[in-house]
Amino acid sequence: MKPWTCIPMTALLLAALLCGCGGESGDNQQTLALREAFLSMESCSGSMGVTADYGERVYEYTVEFSGDGNGGMNLVLTAPEEVAGITAHIAQGQTALEFDGVALETGPLNQDGLSPLDALPAFVAAMQTGYLAESGSEPMGETEMLRLVFREPDRSPGQGLETVLWFDKEGNSLRKGELRSDGYTVVRCDFTSFALIQPTLEKGTEE
Repeated sequence: MKPWTCIPMTALLLAALLCGCGGESGDNQQTLALREAFLSMESCSGSMGVTADYGERVYEYTVEFSGDGNGGMNLVLTAPEEVAGITAHIAQGQTALEFDGVALETGPLNQDGLSPLDALPAFVAAMQTGYLAESGSEPMGETEMLRLVFREPDRSPGQGLETVLWFDKEGNSLRKGELRSDGYTVVRCDFTSFALIQPTLEKGTEE
């Protein structure tokens, strides 16, 4: 069993991460449930549209992805046509991307070398271990969303790198995510599907 599945330690971690964060009781309960789901996940999969804003130019991609709970990711670009089929592998503990096929060169998004395809691992990492600075409800069209903002504990809003995520309140589905650098949205991901796969109980562990 993975160390972070220990229930008492997980509860303490989640309580500490929520300390000082605003939001209604129902929002906090949903946030705790989502934290636990991301911490215990075996893998994730889905598809998303990615918009990378460089200021003078904007790139848009469609990506299918799968990943594990330890930071490993596989991403396949499906659009636009000129880059469709390119596969990116992100190994655990690495930030550099290795591509199969034609290289995709768009340049870094900020001075820290952030890449558009770093967004998904950043979303997962934020949900698992990030400092939750804000939480609350926000409408997206006719759907009520849970909005979560992660940043470094010693930073004010709009400073440094912030991760903002929107979850459907009814289905707990991740619908949108943004990476913001000093208050400016550099990557936006709109999810058409997102699934968390939980570990299967080993035989004999069921009550």
